[in-house]
Amino acid sequence: MSTWQSLNTRWGNSAREFVKFGLVGASGVAVNLLVVALCHNIGVHVFGVADTDAFIPVPGTDRALRYYIVYAGIAFLVANLVNFLANRAWTFRHQGARAPFLTELLPFLTVGAAAQLVGFVILFALRNENSPLYLSAGFFTDDGPWWTKRLYWAQLIQIVLVMPINFVVNKLWTFRVVRRRHHARLGR
Repeated sequence: MSTWQSLNTRWGNSAREFVKFGLVGASGVAVNLLVVALCHNIGVHVFGVADTDAFIPVPGTDRALRYYIVYAGIAFLVANLVNFLANRAWTFRHQGARAPFLTELLPFLTVGAAAQLVGFVILFALRNENSPLYLSAGFFTDDGPWWTKRLYWAQLIQIVLVMPINFVVNKLWTFRVVRRRHHARLGR
C-alpha cells in the first residue's frame, strides 16, 4: 500500500469514526437535554427552585453553585455513560480488541469530566447576566416555552463547543492507547 493510500485510509477511517462519534454524540445531546429538562422541571415543580437559585451559597458573598450547574453535572454523567456504551460498541470497536469495561470507562469519564469543566465555564458565561456572552437576546427567556429557555440553549451550545475535544482525546487515548496498553500487558 502506498503512503497516499495509507494516509487516505487513515483519514477515511477517522472521518467515519468522527461521523459515528457525532451520531452517538447527537443521541447523547438528546439524553443530556432531556435530563437537564427533567432536573429543571423537578426543581421548579417539586422543590420550587429556579435554575439560577443558589444550590450551595458561598458564605459572605453573592456567589454560589447554581442549580443549573448541578443539573448539567447530572446530565453529563447520564449522557456520558450512554455515549461510552455506544462508542465502545459501535464507533471505536475496530481499534483493536477491547480492554476491560472499567479500564476504558474511567479514562472516558476522565476525558468527559475535563471537557465538562470547560463546559461549566461556557455554561456560566452564557447564563451569567454580567457576562458579555450572556444569552440576552429577546428570543431567550427563563419563563417562556421550552424552545426559548436560556438554560436549554446554553446547555446545547456548551455541548457543541466541547464535542471536538471529547472526540480527539477519546479517539487517541481512551480507545487507542488504553487498548494498546491493555494488550501489551497481556503480551498480544
